[in-house]
Amino acid sequence: VTEFSAGITAGATPNSITAGPDGNLWFTEPGVNRVARITPLGAVTEFSAGITAGAQPVGIAAGPDGNLWYANNNFDRIGRITPLGVVTEFTAGISVNAQTNRITAGPDGNMWFTELTGNRIGRITTAGVVTEFSAGITAGAGLEGITTGPDGNIWFTERTIDRIGRITPLGVVTEFSAGITAGAYPISIVTGPDGNLWFTEFAINRIGRITPAGVVTEFSVGLSPGALPSHITAGPDGNLWFTEFGTNGIGRITTSGVVTEFTAGISPGANLFDITAGPDGNLWFSEIADRIGRITTVPGGGGGPPPVATVIPTMQTWTLFALGLLILAVTAGVARRSRGG
Repeated sequence: VTEFSAGITAGATPNSITAGPDGNLWFTEPGVNRVARITPLGAVTEFSAGITAGAQPVGIAAGPDGNLWYANNNFDRIGRITPLGVVTEFTAGISVNAQTNRITAGPDGNMWFTELTGNRIGRITTAGVVTEFSAGITAGAGLEGITTGPDGNIWFTERTIDRIGRITPLGVVTEFSAGITAGAYPISIVTGPDGNLWFTEFAINRIGRITPAGVVTEFSVGLSPGALPSHITAGPDGNLWFTEFGTNGIGRITTSGVVTEFTAGISPGANLFDITAGPDGNLWFSEIADRIGRITTVPGGGGGPPPVATVIPTMQTWTLFALGLLILAVTAGVARRSRGG
């Protein structure tokens, strides 16, 4: 593990992170209303020009057009930023009070996003044309994470009703609840190397797996009590990797369900949030306490001693801020996610 803080503005609260088309990592900073880029060597550049004041960028993903696309917590808009930092915002076709949340590249060459308050799934073409879908989505679902599945559909989490949703590129929705424990609060979802979808169950301390046919299996063995698994990604080693918001660690789960946790080198109170595979063969994660972290992987998940890191002091003010937002999210279910999908 290595942590990077240089170049990140105090109070940025790094949220979503993704690999960019330019060989760098890109992440959102809702606390200071910016989108940022970090190179594999740790050099950070922040971009604010063109981003509406108070928009609060949250989910971000690389698009098929060679740009980055991101959702904004406020003001009902989707943003596009080029690798050079040129921003364009799109609002046409997005309903009022949608609260765009997480975003992913779809199998159809478009971007797909969740609307947390609007309770819809949105699709935006690379030209900025938006279509919203609501039919088949249970009221108050609390739409959160979203990813393209191995079956050519888009899959998403419904955190407040404990379901996983699937939407076809034509907009036909199916919801799955069988096998998901009540109160699970699923947040993040990703396609695994085994042809299934994997998701976090934040409130009950489990990792879930759902087949394209909708069969769910939950895994809890190996997760520390109170780990609060938050976000998950497929690693370059053939395993799934996830952040543990509650215990300040990174977890790895094999496709057979064996969990290993890593905490060495992560600063106390880091408040780990999102995680993604980087272009350098490592995993990169966001820390709400104004840092970006990198963890190296062992091919095939061969284990070995936890990695060693240079520790950077924690910013206690923003740690308390993040924990406050966490409590709001768990108890209200629909709280805005400035802490960070």
